[in-house]
Amino acid sequence: MNELDRRDALILTELQRDSRQSIAQIAERTGLSTTPCWKRLRELEARGVITAYTALVDREQVGLGLCVIAEVNLSPHTEDTVQRFEREVAACPPIVSCYSTTGQSDYVMRVLVRDIKAYDRFLHDTVFKLPGVTHVRSSMVLREVKAQGRLPIEVPAGGVGG
Repeated sequence: MNELDRRDALILTELQRDSRQSIAQIAERTGLSTTPCWKRLRELEARGVITAYTALVDREQVGLGLCVIAEVNLSPHTEDTVQRFEREVAACPPIVSCYSTTGQSDYVMRVLVRDIKAYDRFLHDTVFKLPGVTHVRSSMVLREVKAQGRLPIEVPAGGVGG
């Protein structure tokens, strides 16, 4: 785990708020001058704390009106089946997140498609053909109460330094 000091946490918070800010703007908001802010930012990238820069897109504005939470069970639970399943899931654009879980299901996936007909096609053309899939439980999302990409980074208390 990478230890974050107060300034690093502030930089990450600012980037998550608006990654289009200039280094000067981030520096001003975090109490740093431009060069030290830039160096810290590059160090966070080098350490793998910052993995990418992206834009958040309104899914409905781009025709992805249906969000489905799909719980999937596999059999057999062999290393080969799991690896093949995970590899194919990772390469499938409509599956926007997938988690290996404990409890009733082996995996929980978030799937974005145009509508219920598109989801039906997706199930038959893709999910039912994934290695080892024996059962799928689908829950249609009625309303997103909270869906944000920001991580709740805790900013350590402290003075202006470090």
